[in-house]
Amino acid sequence: MDIRDDRFTDVVGSHAEVEPLVSGFGFIEGPIWDNLEGHLTFSDIPNNEMLRWHPNGKLSVYRRPSNMANGNAYDRDGRILSCEHATSRVTRTEKDGSTTVLANLFQGKELNSPNDIIVARNGMIYFSDPSFGRNEYFGIAREQDLSFQGVYRVAPDGSNIELIADDFGQPNGLCFSNDSNYLYVNDTENGHIRRFDVSQSGAVSGGAIWAVVSGVGDGAPDGLKVDTNDNVYCTGPGGVHVFAPDATCLGVIRLPEVVANFTWGGDDLKTMLFTASTTLYRAKVATPGAAVF
Repeated sequence: MDIRDDRFTDVVGSHAEVEPLVSGFGFIEGPIWDNLEGHLTFSDIPNNEMLRWHPNGKLSVYRRPSNMANGNAYDRDGRILSCEHATSRVTRTEKDGSTTVLANLFQGKELNSPNDIIVARNGMIYFSDPSFGRNEYFGIAREQDLSFQGVYRVAPDGSNIELIADDFGQPNGLCFSNDSNYLYVNDTENGHIRRFDVSQSGAVSGGAIWAVVSGVGDGAPDGLKVDTNDNVYCTGPGGVHVFAPDATCLGVIRLPEVVANFTWGGDDLKTMLFTASTTLYRAKVATPGAAVF
């Protein structure tokens, strides 16, 4: 661990040992924990599949092919939403296993490659749309239709897609504060986290730089989440950077591989699960994540 502020041990703990669970993947992303059934679903982008891991060590294929899915999220009904690199779509898996397309076009042009996704308390869906999935290995090489990389909001039924911001280099991870008053979005290309204000009506404004993600080691802003005390966690150089609500970087949970994303799991939601390049890791921490549904 890289401790930069004394508050780090209160938030993360003094013995957050990182443990490898299973390895041999291409590049894993999009981890989501089912707090009702107790399992983790995540994407292996270049291997074109989604996998499911259970705490007893069982690993199974959830979907193959996955259309090179990246980010995933549960909606308020426990259905999985996925960002598909190969198709430039946001989709929902229904209870019967069928797929519903929620977003694939903006103003008649194909989205770039939806990357990460979250769901607000009112069911509205927010997602980032960088260009990474239009490159080989992480997607399918092809030209971009849109002239920008944006962040969007779309209704649960796929209607009324709305562009929130188009002034990112490469928007990536996003999350809400616990009271839903703030929307955090990081920018992989520019190495920082921005914070937007969210009104009671859902209107989004602001977007100033909230924190810079810097340090030693490989990695960049990608996965982004908050714990139950509104500490903000963001992948970055060397591992996962932990920020206090006042934007002070408390320290870094260091991992031996580049971390793309993470979530909290276990019965008490105090087990952090990291999708780090070729390996799934975990670490026991002091502060729980928030239940998703």
